[in-house]
Amino acid sequence: MRVLVTGSTGQVGSEIVRKIRAGGHDVIAPVRAQMDFLDPDAVARQVDNLRPEWVINCAAWTQVDKAETESEKAFVINRDSPGRLAEAVARHGVRLLHVSTDFVFDGAQTQPYREDDSPNPIGIYGQSKYEGEEAVLAALPGATLLRTAWVYGVHGHNFVKTIIRVAAEGKPLRVVDDQVGSPTWARDIAGAITVLVEKEASGLFHYTSAGSTSWHGFATAILAEAAQAGFELETDTVEPVPTSAWPTPAARPAYSVLDTHKIRELLEAPIPDWRDSLKSMLGELHACADCL
Repeated sequence: MRVLVTGSTGQVGSEIVRKIRAGGHDVIAPVRAQMDFLDPDAVARQVDNLRPEWVINCAAWTQVDKAETESEKAFVINRDSPGRLAEAVARHGVRLLHVSTDFVFDGAQTQPYREDDSPNPIGIYGQSKYEGEEAVLAALPGATLLRTAWVYGVHGHNFVKTIIRVAAEGKPLRVVDDQVGSPTWARDIAGAITVLVEKEASGLFHYTSAGSTSWHGFATAILAEAAQAGFELETDTVEPVPTSAWPTPAARPAYSVLDTHKIRELLEAPIPDWRDSLKSMLGELHACADCL
């Protein structure tokens, strides 16, 4: 199978490329200079030229705060280019899986968000991703959409690496304790996406690791598991603070837990607990000399 993976150098994209190649498939993984999502026409032309059987779109503007001041770029990358990508896919009669986010919800619920709950973004990033979902489905109603949340991985910039770097430098850590979600390893997301592709699933799915915690709980677990993995840390505690004490340009959902019952029916193995995946990722991160 010939698979085009966009955003192939990102956290999720890099893991998907690795996973699909390991399955013996032909993977096309253009870098940004070859497929710039700031140019929707160029994105569509690449699909016309490459003629893949599946397209997995991991390309996205993910800088949540910066989206508030650079909204035009966020909407081009997260809405316009995915829409044009879906149009090109529809022209050639192939398949598309588009990756989205928990930020399409406002975080006002106190129970996990289901696929049929109504989106209500509270910032530019979330709005651009929601409008991206709509653009994809308008052009290709049979597309596959996967929402995930709180992503981290061995590659790319993320919360886990930031916590370890700050702790290794001995600096104090203050992390919000009133935002709740499910930390999710990019490796596990790639596995779920591979199943969706191989089973030719269509429709909207949610996938995160099992369980949930606050950002403070996540940071505390990172310190404990990193120490066990062999990282040398000078800071060993995290001060909990409310969101109000850590103002950011963009609002964050207070509750980002996603209901994963729908995708569980397709997966061949139980979804790992978030802390088990964190432990596995940190072991791999510690063994990688230039990944931190």
